[in-house]
Amino acid sequence: MNAIVLGHLHAQRGLVRRDQALAAGMTEVEIDRAVRTGHWVSVRRGVYALQSTVADAVERGAKQRLLDDAACLRIGRDHVRSHESAGLVLGMGLLLPSPCLTHVTRSTVHGSRHEFGVKHHVAPYAPGDVVEVDGVRCLGIARTAADIARVHGHPYGVVAFDSALRMGVSLAQLEAVLETMPCWPRIRTARAELELADAGAESVHETMARMLVIELGRGRPETQFGLTDGSREVWCDLRLDRHVFEPDGAIKYRPPTAGGVATKPPEEVLWDEKRRQDFITGFKLGTSRIVWSDYWGTARERARARLDREYRDTCRRFGTDISDLAPYRIVGARRRAA
Repeated sequence: MNAIVLGHLHAQRGLVRRDQALAAGMTEVEIDRAVRTGHWVSVRRGVYALQSTVADAVERGAKQRLLDDAACLRIGRDHVRSHESAGLVLGMGLLLPSPCLTHVTRSTVHGSRHEFGVKHHVAPYAPGDVVEVDGVRCLGIARTAADIARVHGHPYGVVAFDSALRMGVSLAQLEAVLETMPCWPRIRTARAELELADAGAESVHETMARMLVIELGRGRPETQFGLTDGSREVWCDLRLDRHVFEPDGAIKYRPPTAGGVATKPPEEVLWDEKRRQDFITGFKLGTSRIVWSDYWGTARERARARLDREYRDTCRRFGTDISDLAPYRIVGARRRAA
């Protein structure tokens, strides 16, 4: 493989177009051999990736980003990435729809269209709406969240708005973006999604858990409820009266090498979790755990019934008033680790 082809691969996140490889001096036979032997993988017609690039794209977001990169290499005219394609570039926490398309927005074409897995949107945008990340031009965080909410509705919109707030975009900025779209399709849907947004959600999982708790019809839960006894502090993801709801998952018990976040052996993580649980229940608070599979299909109905049952049991045992917890509540926003 010559230096020019390697340069294309380096500059294009491990991708190269067939015409680029031919212009660099490779032959049709050499390209086809690279694909046949598995050294190159055809990601999209006329666009190839190194086998290692494809192997590294393990998570769904990474796989979609690879497809987006390949699709955009084939778009000759000026465009910016938008919707979830922009969100992936910006590093937003997203809930990806299925099927997931590549989204680009252009202001110089006539009529939106969908072809070959790419959704071309016709919509105005100002130069200030565009940001560049590692050479990729896309619409900014606030505009991206608003577009996702308009196109996909619930719960994709509230997930995107939560992510925007988490990344430092203010509620006023999000409202201002929606104000620029008074007659755009599904703008009322986007406004409804913004009403549900909460800066306290630290992940997509926490956003989804909050939506599930709201469906109980018992009110809107408080996010990031902090307690301390003077020597230890604990933050609960969601609180409704005297009951806390904790999104949970195996990821916290796995090391980063296995796709997790654990920095300790699993038995130590489990022991810390048990001590944390004892600390919380010591304040006469009930607890419920929510896992990712609780959000889908008939499992959602079962999870909702279980959470409501556990919440009502807490209310019977401890009531709903939390005024006795005032001396132990942490005032102010949660302090993040540096």
